Amino acid sequence: MVETFIMQAFNGISLSSILFLAAVGLAVTFGLMHIINMAHGEFIMVGAYTAYVVQNAFAGAGAAFGLYVPVALVLSFAVAALVGAVVEKLIVSRLYGRVADSLLVTWGLSLVLQQLARSIFGSPNVGVTVPGYMEGSLMIGDIALPYTRIWILVIALLCLLALYLFMFRTRFGRTVRAVMQNRPTAAALGVNTRRVDSVTFALGSGLAGLAGCALTWIGLVGPSLGQNYITQAFMTVVVGGVGSVFGSVFGAGFIGIGQSIFEFLTDASLGQALIFLAVIVLLQFRPKGIFSVSSRSLEDE
Repeated sequence: MVETFIMQAFNGISLSSILFLAAVGLAVTFGLMHIINMAHGEFIMVGAYTAYVVQNAFAGAGAAFGLYVPVALVLSFAVAALVGAVVEKLIVSRLYGRVADSLLVTWGLSLVLQQLARSIFGSPNVGVTVPGYMEGSLMIGDIALPYTRIWILVIALLCLLALYLFMFRTRFGRTVRAVMQNRPTAAALGVNTRRVDSVTFALGSGLAGLAGCALTWIGLVGPSLGQNYITQAFMTVVVGGVGSVFGSVFGAGFIGIGQSIFEFLTDASLGQALIFLAVIVLLQFRPKGIFSVSSRSLEDE
C-alpha cells in the first residue's frame, strides 16, 4: 500500500514536470501579451512529432541510436520555437489587446495545425522507442521508479534553472520582466516591446516543444496530443499566477501531484473532477493565483 502510494506520488511529480514545461511559456506570454493562446497545445504536438522524426532518422544508427535523445531535445525546442516565431509574426502580433479575438483565432489555428499533422503523419498514433539506458526502473526496495520519468524530472529541473538564470540574471530577462510590469513605461524608456514579445513567444513555444519531446517517452504521439494537456496547462497558469515562473512550478505541482493522489484514493475520472474542484476552491481565496505578478498593466486589464 505504501509502496503503491509512493510510486503514484512519483508519477504525479513526473506529470508536474511535464505540466511545468507546457505551462511556463504560456504563463509568461499570457502575462506579457495578454493573449489567450489556444494553439499552445499544438506546439507540444510539434515537439513530439519532431522527436518522432529524429528517432526515425537514428533508427539505423546501431550503437549510436541513444544519441537521438539529446538531438531530439534540441530540435524539439528549436522547431517549436521557430513555428511559434512564425505564428507570432503572422497572426498573434495582430491580436494584441483583443483577448476574445485571440481566443477564437488561436483555437482555429489549433485545428489547422492538427489537420496539417494528420496530412503529414496520418491519423493513427505513433510510438517512439526509448534507448536502452532509459528502459527499466530504479528499484528502491519494492518501489520501482521508471527511468523515463526520472529523466523527465531532470530535464524539467534543468529548464527551470535555465529559465531562472535567463529571467533574473540576464539583461534581456530583466527587460521582459519590466515590460510585464509596465509596458508603456518600458516603451517610453526605449525598450523594443515588439522584439520582446516575439522572442518571449518563441521561447514559450520552444518550452512546449520540450514538453512534447518528453511526452513521447511515456505515451503515443498523435495529432490531438496537445489537446490532452492544454486544459491542465491553463489551470497551472491560473493557479500559479499569470506571468510568474515560480507560480508555474507551484501550479504544476498542485495539479500534477494532487491529481495523482486523488486518482489513487478514488479513480481516474473522479480524481480529475476532484482536482478541478480543488482549483475552484483555491481561486475563491486567491483569484489571481498564488504568485500573481503585481503590475499596473495587469490591474488595469
